[in-house]
Amino acid sequence: MTRTLSRRTALGLAAGLVPGLALTACGPDSPAPGGSSAGSGGTRTVKHARGESTVPARASRVVALDTDALDSVVTLGLAPVGATTVSEGAPFPAYLPAGRLTGTKPVGVIGQPNLEAIAALRPDLILSNQVRDDKRYDQLSKIAPTVLSETTGPAWKANARLHAEAMGRRTEAEATDAAYRTRLRDVATALGGPTKAAATRVEMARFLAGAPTRLYLDDTFVGSLFKDLGLGRPANQDKPGFSLEISPEQVDQAAADVIFYSVYGDRAKSDHTRITEGALWKNLDAVRNGRVFEVDDNLWMLGIGYTGAGLILDQIRKDLA
Repeated sequence: MTRTLSRRTALGLAAGLVPGLALTACGPDSPAPGGSSAGSGGTRTVKHARGESTVPARASRVVALDTDALDSVVTLGLAPVGATTVSEGAPFPAYLPAGRLTGTKPVGVIGQPNLEAIAALRPDLILSNQVRDDKRYDQLSKIAPTVLSETTGPAWKANARLHAEAMGRRTEAEATDAAYRTRLRDVATALGGPTKAAATRVEMARFLAGAPTRLYLDDTFVGSLFKDLGLGRPANQDKPGFSLEISPEQVDQAAADVIFYSVYGDRAKSDHTRITEGALWKNLDAVRNGRVFEVDDNLWMLGIGYTGAGLILDQIRKDLA
């Protein structure tokens, strides 16, 4: 059984993550912990992975250089003036509300931003992380105050708080996090309660063109969502780390009660067909019980933030409840 997330459904769910969030994004905000505020039109000091940056009290022209930062900017009610894309000419993530991105200019590829294009937008804040842009930090800081998190993935909630502090939107961030926690409780209840959820072993597999198939471990975005929901995990995947790579001959390592999977790149160049048409795959409990669900690779792998998380939780609820 396979399920895909339509663009219309995705946009509807994204808009409903925190009802009225965009309408609350215009008021004053309290200073960030450890920072100071000079009020409207003033500045604040924000601590981050590269030290401290003096940022506007309420940023309005933000450039996001990775998908988690882009999710944060949009979720917290702001239309970014610029953002990187996953590849040259690629669109911005389809799961985000299109209306919030109509004026957003592409500024290069993730990990390879175009500094001239960024400068031309006259940003008052740049958001990224050390994995992508540590070596460009000094250059970016000459364009606008730049705030970097250490990394992405499982630290996404802490990163979203940092983004909110940098933008002067802590109030919106607190409301967003509260809505996320409410949604977690609602989904867990729909799945039969905490005990049943914990007894259900769930995994995320990804078929990659030209590379081995991955089973994602706990130190990943999707791994953190499974943990937040209280879902059970296969023993070989319930551990620190990024992923476990398997060959078509090792499909028994993908044993689980539920399998979510996605395909990255050309499906024909991945192990998708070799694995899913093989006897080992067909003998897995999840396959025999019809509990295998194909998901949107861009959302589940790159939707690293509260809006992306909310959409994934809704799909888990739809598929498993």
